[in-house]
Amino acid sequence: MANSILREKAKEFAKDIIFLCRTMKADRKETVLINQILRSATSIGANIHEAQYAQGTKDFISKLEIAQKESYETEYWLELLFETDCITEEKYKKLHNDCGAIRRMLISSLKTVKANHA
Repeated sequence: MANSILREKAKEFAKDIIFLCRTMKADRKETVLINQILRSATSIGANIHEAQYAQGTKDFISKLEIAQKESYETEYWLELLFETDCITEEKYKKLHNDCGAIRRMLISSLKTVKANHA
């Protein structure tokens, strides 16, 4: 099921962000940015997971739309971390690509659900 693939990708992404944030905290880098990216990146998977237990199609769509917004926010924090030399280009590219893949899956899922709901 495509939704379970999406949930797994979001969970793996969240874990990667958690590990990144642990390393950055140990290096005493931008604590405020660490907290921001940790919240937005883990929120993606949390909302996707929550959508599984939605109270109807509208609620399901709402949860996926929130996850999509959080993915855009996460990309912003990743860009800031990279542009301020807090993370390497290699790490940035991997995480940015992973986040983009999740966002594209969310967009596709939302288009399908909305088309079927109409």
